[in-house]
Amino acid sequence: MFRVTREIQFCYGHRLLNYEGKCRYLHGHNGRAVITLEGESLDERGMLIDFGDIKRTIQAWIEENLDHNMLLCRDDPMLPVLRDRGERVFVMSCNPTAENIARLIFERAAEQGLPIVEVLLWETANCFASYGRE
Repeated sequence: MFRVTREIQFCYGHRLLNYEGKCRYLHGHNGRAVITLEGESLDERGMLIDFGDIKRTIQAWIEENLDHNMLLCRDDPMLPVLRDRGERVFVMSCNPTAENIARLIFERAAEQGLPIVEVLLWETANCFASYGRE
């Protein structure tokens, strides 16, 4: 089995609903998404996938939708306030936890046809969440 991994760094803000700790307040992270793809065979170039293809698909989507953006749950009462002020907001159907952001990136990569097996989302230098297929 062949695997390739690409790391994508991006900055994002969020806050968590129904949470009692500091993360209930608007705050930001310098995140790192570590995306791993897997397959049994290589193409005629000897590649599972070109790293440039990952950049053109999922990295471009992250940069357009998540980088320097506020990620909020659709139920967040701050959503209309930020929108009224012209702020960038990416709306999620769930709480924007590291786990849910990892799943979001995984699902987007799968929709793009990438042979994705796992996404690690490093929220800080010491903490990450992962989402992948079994």
